[in-house]
Amino acid sequence: MIEKKKKKSEDSNDPSKILGAGKNQLDQIRIILDDVESNIQKVKHLLFTEKYKNDIKRSAGNLEDSEVVEGVFDGENMLSNSGKKFLVSANYASKSKLVYGDILKLTITKGGLFIFKQIGPAERKNEISTLEENNGKYFVIIDGKKYNVLLASVTYFRAKVGNKLALILPAEGDCDWAAIENVI
Repeated sequence: MIEKKKKKSEDSNDPSKILGAGKNQLDQIRIILDDVESNIQKVKHLLFTEKYKNDIKRSAGNLEDSEVVEGVFDGENMLSNSGKKFLVSANYASKSKLVYGDILKLTITKGGLFIFKQIGPAERKNEISTLEENNGKYFVIIDGKKYNVLLASVTYFRAKVGNKLALILPAEGDCDWAAIENVI
């Protein structure tokens, strides 16, 4: 009986057995954390969507007093005809898969709510490339040219550096931004 206890004690001190069990547990923890992170993103999306709907309903009566501005999407902002820049929500740009050259309409309500709507999509082309990152900035390289991608798109699609991405670019014109269609 003493030998059995000694054997058990020796097994629990065996580094290979401890590391083996630990690696399996770490893998399980990573899987659980990935699921939790995904669920948190889904909850944030639902909360944001619900708040946005409520804000629109609350300001709907004020739309006749609102200001409407049209402009062109440059990858991050809408540039109005007068040259003024309006920051487009990264979540909206990502979800709508906006690309450089898309025509947007911005409604600014009396209460200060900004409501963007795509009214004229630019002609598009599709490409495939690998996600890269440098100093927290995500990008892809297509035919030797670097294109930035929105962090909101990277997190929404849960893309990781090295993943192959299906991308959307404007068919014509020189731009610095690509929209993520999906992870391949």
